[in-house]
Amino acid sequence: MSGGGGEPERPQFLFVKALASRGRLEAVTQQMGYHPRYLDSFLKTQHYLLHMDGPLPFDCRHYIAIMAAARHRCRYLVNLHVLQFLRAGGDPQWLRGLDFIPPKLRNLNEINKILAHRPWLITKEHIEKLLKISEWSWSLAELVHAVVLLAHCHALASFVFGCGCEQEEGAGGRGSLKPSPPGNQCFCEAATGNGCGQELLRVNRKRSLDSCMELDSLRERVQRIHVETEGREETRPLLPDREEDMDGEVTGAANLACYLQDPDFGYQDFARRDEEQTQVFRVQDYSWEDHGFSLVNRLYSDIGHLLDEKFRVVDGLQSSAMAKRQGCEPSVFKRGIWNYIHCMFGIRYDDYDYAEVNHLLERMLKVYIKTVTCYPEKTNPEMFDRFWKQFKHSEKVHVNLLILEARMQAELLYALQAITQYMVS
Repeated sequence: MSGGGGEPERPQFLFVKALASRGRLEAVTQQMGYHPRYLDSFLKTQHYLLHMDGPLPFDCRHYIAIMAAARHRCRYLVNLHVLQFLRAGGDPQWLRGLDFIPPKLRNLNEINKILAHRPWLITKEHIEKLLKISEWSWSLAELVHAVVLLAHCHALASFVFGCGCEQEEGAGGRGSLKPSPPGNQCFCEAATGNGCGQELLRVNRKRSLDSCMELDSLRERVQRIHVETEGREETRPLLPDREEDMDGEVTGAANLACYLQDPDFGYQDFARRDEEQTQVFRVQDYSWEDHGFSLVNRLYSDIGHLLDEKFRVVDGLQSSAMAKRQGCEPSVFKRGIWNYIHCMFGIRYDDYDYAEVNHLLERMLKVYIKTVTCYPEKTNPEMFDRFWKQFKHSEKVHVNLLILEARMQAELLYALQAITQYMVS
């Protein structure tokens, strides 16, 4: 959050706030800390989506996040939201899979699947089916909240894989990103060096310990119910034997297959679509600024402002070094990446010359961007290390932030357009 002089808080202070609220410093937070203005906007938006007043119950929000992350086999996010789901009082039975959740939530699976992989297939009929009056119908406000959550978590999964956070969850911390805050300081050094008192650090350490104790209790509760309901069936335990990373988080996740239906459904090149069935999405006809913002803000109060701020912040991040290497202005380079991502989802800008993309983006960078955007689960640490070796670490994170926001906006545009079409039909 900006101070009186308009400058963003230093990343170390944002880390203190994140640690104080969560009991641990997540890898995603650390990496976004290379761009503190963006991190501040991201944390505000995510907190509002998951923890502030809104149309959806808190446990359902985290379960929707689990469903979204599972589409990309993102154990990092599934682990985080399984824990938050239980903390919010969620029914552990739901963690056995989609067959054990209320039909209303299960009905969201189709739109989750399509948004995650081929958002151009979303139609007003999908919206109508969910809103149709029945015992399990959604309200418009609930559906908008759910759609924003789905798009947020799909795009965040791209960031997690693109920056190597998923690998950090694995054995030996094999991720590409370094687990220390920007400035090569450990967290405690960063905190104490900037006026954060020992008392705050003591409280945070206690919260971290309490978090681990709570996690043990939650695991025992889930395991007990799992054993009681499964009896002697030979099934994999819901939460495997404990494996801890350097932050004390349990890294084993449930078998993600239980959160998936139609697991083979994935991204297909938009250029190979059925021409008669799908048309190019033209931003001149439906844009975030002129249409999506007002709709989402009307149905889910204030989220439009938070999302709009986040889109603007990522657009305003400095990338002069990246652009200089390509011999162009920073705005031209960023627009090339943004429009290339939208193009892969069938979104076109009539005022843009797409021949520029091949000039601006080297082949290896295009391969990296497409993989992280369209099938992030196929990303590996070597890809992060290899693409454009001359990039600084913060510049690579910057590219991944552009991917996150461009992908999220693309999904929102398709979903909100379908909702608009339903409302006017």
